[in-house]
Amino acid sequence: MINPAKSKEDLDLSYLREMSGDSAEFMIEMLDTLVEQIPVYLDDLQRAVDAKEWKAASEFAHKVKPTFYYVGREDIRDYMQVIERNAKEEVDVDSIPSALAEIKTELNVILQQVAKSKAELEAQL
Repeated sequence: MINPAKSKEDLDLSYLREMSGDSAEFMIEMLDTLVEQIPVYLDDLQRAVDAKEWKAASEFAHKVKPTFYYVGREDIRDYMQVIERNAKEEVDVDSIPSALAEIKTELNVILQQVAKSKAELEAQL
């Protein structure tokens, strides 16, 4: 489930900081990659869900899941885990389209958060 408090906070980039050795340049590259990849992964997931291809949906959910952890959005990662598990096990699949819609709506907030974090990192260069 989406944590509304996380939508109002700055992103927690501690994982990226640790992974990059606190390199602003590396973190900016990672954020740029996330901005490019997440919408593509979610579109792939949407197509699989629309086609009721649950095995593919599970695989796409698995692929996108860790990207949310990198920016401190464990709430979305955990929600994606539910989608992945339900699709894989083909249980409660009727809830998947609405869960995915919620995540896609929240993606707009996340992309704004990424843009803010990126601007702050660029100011450090």
